[in-house]
Amino acid sequence: MAEALHKFKLKKEDTVEVIAGKDKGKRGRILKILRDRDRILVQGVNLVKKTQKKRKQQDRGGIVEVEAALHSSNLMIVCKKCGPVRIGYKFEGDKKIRVCKKCGEAL
Repeated sequence: MAEALHKFKLKKEDTVEVIAGKDKGKRGRILKILRDRDRILVQGVNLVKKTQKKRKQQDRGGIVEVEAALHSSNLMIVCKKCGPVRIGYKFEGDKKIRVCKKCGEAL
């Protein structure tokens, strides 16, 4: 039986803050969402060293730093006014929009 994929309130290009782990307090943009593993790739956060093979003539290869995915529960979206907040939903006409739980502003 196939497992149901987790529904995320976060979307690509959202600004998020890490709330747990070694990079707690760091902020970055979401690059990719891995729904099957409940993980999110954030720009400049959770950097790990990885060995990379030389692919082309001008490509260097060697040890490079790349972003590793973080679990979705360790991230919070950042509101422009309030900082890290939870997400709520509001209906405006027939559109469903994401709103800040603290100030009610659209995210």
